[in-house]
Amino acid sequence: MKKKLVSVLLAATMVAGVLAGCGGSDAEESSGTQSGAAASSSSGSGSVYLLNFKPETDEAWQELASTYTDQTGVDVTVLTAAGGQYNTSLQAEMAKSKMPTIFNVGNTTAAQTWNDYTYDLSETDLYNHLTDKSLVVNYDNKVAAIANCYECYGIIYNKTILEGYCGMDGAVVSSVDEINSFDKLKAVADDINGRVDEINDALGTNLTEAFASAGLDDNSSWRFSGHLANMPLYYEFKDDGCDLIAGEATIDGTYLDQFKNVWDMYVSDSAADPKTLNSGALSSEAELGMGEAVFYQNGDWEFSELTNPDNGYTVTADDLSMMPIYFGVDDANQGLCVGTENYWAINAKASQEDIDASLEFLNWAISSDEGRDAITNKMGLTAPFDTFTGDYETKNAFAQAANKLMTDGKTSVAWSFNATPNVDDWRKGVVSALTAYTAGDGDWDAVKTAFVDGWAEQWTLAHEED
Repeated sequence: MKKKLVSVLLAATMVAGVLAGCGGSDAEESSGTQSGAAASSSSGSGSVYLLNFKPETDEAWQELASTYTDQTGVDVTVLTAAGGQYNTSLQAEMAKSKMPTIFNVGNTTAAQTWNDYTYDLSETDLYNHLTDKSLVVNYDNKVAAIANCYECYGIIYNKTILEGYCGMDGAVVSSVDEINSFDKLKAVADDINGRVDEINDALGTNLTEAFASAGLDDNSSWRFSGHLANMPLYYEFKDDGCDLIAGEATIDGTYLDQFKNVWDMYVSDSAADPKTLNSGALSSEAELGMGEAVFYQNGDWEFSELTNPDNGYTVTADDLSMMPIYFGVDDANQGLCVGTENYWAINAKASQEDIDASLEFLNWAISSDEGRDAITNKMGLTAPFDTFTGDYETKNAFAQAANKLMTDGKTSVAWSFNATPNVDDWRKGVVSALTAYTAGDGDWDAVKTAFVDGWAEQWTLAHEED
């Protein structure tokens, strides 16, 4: 996910609350692509009406709906909202006599908005098939919605080079599996960065550094003011018992020392000049892609970029994997940072027949050959259900790593950065302070101030704007 997408997600969160008081008449038509009329009631067996969130998956969902109807006789209608118009479409469709029976809830704010319309999914097959039960939206003592796909981020690494290093004399670890904490990761990164020439001679590699450059220019800084900043936010929200996605008005910066430790590692174990990190002249993706770096903090969306032959990189899919951003807090239990804005909700105001039919349709979608093929191969999504194995497991190596950690019982780190108030302004302050600290022109206390005081200021401003 690029910086722009994070901003869009946050904007959508605020829009959901604003639209709560809106409505429409039965005569209104929502923006989107419709196949057939809205779902009509069918005597005894129920019917399904899916309001789809992702325009790019429309064709695959239309085909699935047709296949399911052919197989079962159950009427399934799919309406796909136009890009950026989902909340508007949902408001309009929910005002009609024939409402969607399946719709998207993006976060806790949306679950609050649609609380009367969300059916408790805690006792469903859909919930039971989840590989990570944290991938839900909980609200009002119920499972209001369940993730149907996810993205993940962590530390991308070149496993071929790392495994080669592990086999060398004097290596800090003898297996990649031993890298399971911040202390181990830092020890390995320190050692690799200090032995670059020796490693190149032994393995025939072209390393220049352990970590790819931590760019602080506008095209890269979101990885740290958003994704790395997520780590102290997540653990503080967890301590405070607040919603991990919705956040809270003030923060203490409890885990900013751990943030500093990770950041210092990124900078010191890289070949980049700390004074030039905001220059925009660095390409951390290329550094990892060309085999010049072993580690690179980013997300599963980078898999297609790194393995695209048109980009000319030397790494292959077999070279790539991802590990958690070990943070020195709960490393033994920590998985990758996993999140989404795509959650299925079932309309509690639909008839019980339509509710049952909708649940059966979704269960078929995640368990049948047709459904799993469509979701994995045609839609290109990574699904968080235990039914997606074998031919239906994602081909994305980073998502595979996330699935493996979930299966092993590790806890995925929620995307708490979604709670950031006035996201661009808050991040700008953090990046400015972080840039000065890294270049030696400022101190860490200024970073803490931008992080903590800046959060409270922007939260207040954001709520005043509401």
